[in-house]
Amino acid sequence: MKKKQVVIFIILVCILIALNKFLMYKTTTPIIETPELINHNHVSSQRLFDNVWEEIRDNYYDPDLNNQNWERWKNRYHGKIKTDDDAKVAIDTMLASLDDPYSRFLTKAEYSDQNTSINSKITGIGVNIASVSGKIHIINVIEGTPAQYSNLLPNDVIVAIDGKDVSGMALSDVANLVRGPENSIVEITVLRNNDKLVKKVVRKEIKIKTVRSSVDKNIGYIKISSFIGSATPNEFLEALEKTKDTEGLIIDLRGNTGGLLPNAIFIANLFIPEGKLVSIVGRGGYKYDIVAQDTEFGVKKPLVVLIDGASASASEILSGALKDYHKAKLIGTRTYGKGMVQKIIPMQNETGLNLTIAKYLTPKGTDINKKGIEPDIKVTFSLNDLKTRNDAQLNAAKNYLAKMISQR
Repeated sequence: MKKKQVVIFIILVCILIALNKFLMYKTTTPIIETPELINHNHVSSQRLFDNVWEEIRDNYYDPDLNNQNWERWKNRYHGKIKTDDDAKVAIDTMLASLDDPYSRFLTKAEYSDQNTSINSKITGIGVNIASVSGKIHIINVIEGTPAQYSNLLPNDVIVAIDGKDVSGMALSDVANLVRGPENSIVEITVLRNNDKLVKKVVRKEIKIKTVRSSVDKNIGYIKISSFIGSATPNEFLEALEKTKDTEGLIIDLRGNTGGLLPNAIFIANLFIPEGKLVSIVGRGGYKYDIVAQDTEFGVKKPLVVLIDGASASASEILSGALKDYHKAKLIGTRTYGKGMVQKIIPMQNETGLNLTIAKYLTPKGTDINKKGIEPDIKVTFSLNDLKTRNDAQLNAAKNYLAKMISQR
């Protein structure tokens, strides 16, 4: 894998250089970095609001700021912000005036959670949880984690953590209770088939994988659940290695809401050896094309990509490029239609700002924002499919790919 890691590094450096050229003209950049940077400088809550106001004024992709006088927000809240909670309410109100669902202010806890997702690791026990009617259910237990070794199971209901009742508690608050310093012990009380069980679990670093793969006869299957992890390129190369002996490949982007731009471009580059992969259009209409870089790890086998209404952002960059170059057949339903690019900005008091600073176009110049990408073959789920857990889209992809392989 060392040689492949070098290739990853070279390609990502080329992408960063290209985007830095964009920076020479505009003072903003797409989400191209792992923003582990946390601004530990502490300022007054009023100053925090003022600083966010300035960032938006100077860097938002629409210089007209949704046709409004931006000064009014500074005047409206001048001298009125006393706490960080006040600042959040004011900033959220100010951002809402942009009519942009993607620009948002992150509190200290939210910004920390976002960085955790990008770093693809947490210190915890290794479970995915969901709140159902006020009860915290374990949805999945990650293989090889403390939760598995402690015999926690899917469908267990968490009722208490370290003796604290969690019924009705917000999911994020429960997650924060579960997490903690590595090698510390957390006591999880669960309800299983009316039996109450108490598990003492040692917290460990949990590596979150964003890519998984499998092989079905001569067809390889790679699921990319997110592009947010900094390890996604390596994980995708490992998946290609595991599926290298197959004659065709399915990439599943369903439910993938996006992530870091270089991850999508890196993967697209493996299938598209030359030409532009995406165009970035920034403030004032400045446009920069990101082009493919030379790589010896090109993939040429028949390809089907699964998409749905939750496939967004980086998923649409990848699927849009593959469609424009006729490198893959898209099967499923129309994608979400998020054609905007955000920059992650560390703000004072360990908070953050996700700010829309550009939009992107597919290689053919298509603006997919609020429109989405139509599949080549539309396949939806019937009520019976849902009842029987039949993956009609995946089955359609396998059948179509088998025809593509037979016609080679």
